[in-house]
Amino acid sequence: MENKVYTFSLNIDWELIRLISQIDRFDASWTTIEKKEGQSLKQLKTIATVRSVGASTRIEGSKMSDEEVEVLLKEIDITKIVDRDSQEVVGYFETLDLISESHEEMSITESNLKNLHNILMKYSKKDEWHKGDYKQHSNAVEAKLPDGTRQIIFQTTEAGFPTQDAMRFLIDWYENDNETHPLVKCALFAYEFVSIHPFQDGNGRLSRLLSTLLLLKHGYKWIQYVSFEHEIESRKTEYYRVLRSCQAQRPNEDVTDWIRFFFDALGNIQTQLMIKLESKGVETRLSPREKSMLTFIENNSGCKSGDIAKKLGIPSPTVKRILPELIDKNLIEKFGTGPGTNYSIK
Repeated sequence: MENKVYTFSLNIDWELIRLISQIDRFDASWTTIEKKEGQSLKQLKTIATVRSVGASTRIEGSKMSDEEVEVLLKEIDITKIVDRDSQEVVGYFETLDLISESHEEMSITESNLKNLHNILMKYSKKDEWHKGDYKQHSNAVEAKLPDGTRQIIFQTTEAGFPTQDAMRFLIDWYENDNETHPLVKCALFAYEFVSIHPFQDGNGRLSRLLSTLLLLKHGYKWIQYVSFEHEIESRKTEYYRVLRSCQAQRPNEDVTDWIRFFFDALGNIQTQLMIKLESKGVETRLSPREKSMLTFIENNSGCKSGDIAKKLGIPSPTVKRILPELIDKNLIEKFGTGPGTNYSIK
């Protein structure tokens, strides 16, 4: 069944209805889960924040690993944030933190979106001239290819009045449409925002932050305990392909493929969240030795069995016996073979 939503066509079929129902069923049970898993959720939020910051900045070209991001965020020294990757990471973290703490009071207005952009670009000297203001020059959606070259995916809304009018139109629709399902509104707002590309730079990062903001505002509180950005990063090729195929039809495009992608990504991270919560339950039943090994692996991603034995003073045969058990319990992952075998947290 084809529908018109905002300026888009959307084919609401059984698959789309199934995805929405799956997400909302999980959401309905979340209050109960939240009460039961209080302490575990604090740990998961910290992990999710690091993964979200790392993934979203890497999608745009950053080279920092999650481990490097975690080290930087543990002890932020403003005087040492001199390289672009660090500037983007700290800016993203502070914007995400603000959204997490203040989403209930944060209305969807042009001034609030501009303020979020200003915080996102806060530490970047290169972006001082345009942060917090709509773009002054036309820009394009680009993908960075493995060889370092860039490929234009889509020509965006022209700078000046066209961008101002498009953003006012989008926000007015979002604030006044009380009929469209909230999940559809979130997905369409993120899509249209990145299609307009209202700021000179940082649009992709801000679109993902806005996805989290809008989901939180509609009551999908679980989104802050798992990384939506990491899911997008792991499906980056598909993400750009779906965006490109929909945007190529502008204006009045069919966005069904984008909605399906967005909902499928949310469904995947819900599943990941439940697995993580189950594994946290398993952790409480571990022996002291198993817990110490798990903590060491969590803090030393990519470590080898010899490192664990040496640092923790556990006999090597015991370490080699426990590691497969932690893998079977879905708590850690094994990478490589032979002498190169190493372990990271799941």
